[in-house]
Amino acid sequence: MTRKAPEFTFDERSRDILCTIVKMHIATGEPVGSRTLSKQSRFNLSAATIRNIMADLEEAGYLVQPHTSAGRIPSDKGYRYYVDNLIRGSRIARADEEFIRRSLLSDPEITQDNFMERTSHILSQISNNVGIVLSPRFSQDILQHIEFVRLSERRILVITVSRTGLVHDHLVRIDEDIPQDELDRTTRYLVENFKNHSLSGIREELLRRMSEEKMLYDRLLKNAILLCSQSLDGEEEQADVYVDGTVNMLGHNDFQDVDRMKALFKMFEEKGRLVKILNRCLTNVPEGGVAVHIGSETLSPNMRDCTIISSPYSYSNQVMGGISVVGPTRMEYTRIMNAVSFVAQLFNHVLNAETQ
Repeated sequence: MTRKAPEFTFDERSRDILCTIVKMHIATGEPVGSRTLSKQSRFNLSAATIRNIMADLEEAGYLVQPHTSAGRIPSDKGYRYYVDNLIRGSRIARADEEFIRRSLLSDPEITQDNFMERTSHILSQISNNVGIVLSPRFSQDILQHIEFVRLSERRILVITVSRTGLVHDHLVRIDEDIPQDELDRTTRYLVENFKNHSLSGIREELLRRMSEEKMLYDRLLKNAILLCSQSLDGEEEQADVYVDGTVNMLGHNDFQDVDRMKALFKMFEEKGRLVKILNRCLTNVPEGGVAVHIGSETLSPNMRDCTIISSPYSYSNQVMGGISVVGPTRMEYTRIMNAVSFVAQLFNHVLNAETQ
């Protein structure tokens, strides 16, 4: 019977050495050797002692040796320990904060229509990786405006505009024809009573009101419920995903395998798969929190050499979507985690701000 090796216990020296190796490898992309570490006077340790500590860290799975006679680089487990235990609390760098604020809040060229697209671009610029914004699902998106247009008998065009500036056009077919004047009354009723609600929330509230005020609003509420329900039919899981900076991956020495790069690029183009991965990364992340999924933790074979850093954004305490950066496991964790968190907070502010 094979005896399980005891769990490695970190002391101050091993923690310090692992932290230094992670930081040096992130900065240089090169394996870090014991002689390099011994030259740093703060350790006050011989190369032999450092070599022994590194061997222990490698045996415990925190470091790997890419080839014989080379130094060590962090494993996924080493990066995980670094993220969970060695990153000190800090706020976003002032230069990054000013750049984000200027690009998103002060740029006269940005509109609600391109707010999310611009955000993914900004994230890719700051991180030199892939910036991603996951929009709210259609059923959950907070509406600024809704309108019904009769195209022909029993065919209605539903136009919605969300708080985040997304415009959806959805054609619905109904069994009973509704004249345009009734559609206009339904539009006014919904805009006056349900601005800043989601489409699914509107439907639930309409059903409640109809049960209480059936005689008063029977026809109007019936039309509103019908049109909202038809608009949601088949759209429950629809979400837009904005991706920018995939070309940045080509500039990283960490990605040299052409076939693996092709598979990764293909995945970025497959919206459905990407949305599922990002939603999984955002599961159970509290508001204001940041989730870091490293290598195999992404549960995607095409991302086994990548890290995903994500943070959710919310409206009225309900998660609506997420902000993410995807890059190699060798990335500037502290800086990117702070940037992703800050952008998610900006989204919260924009979504929850009083309507002008």
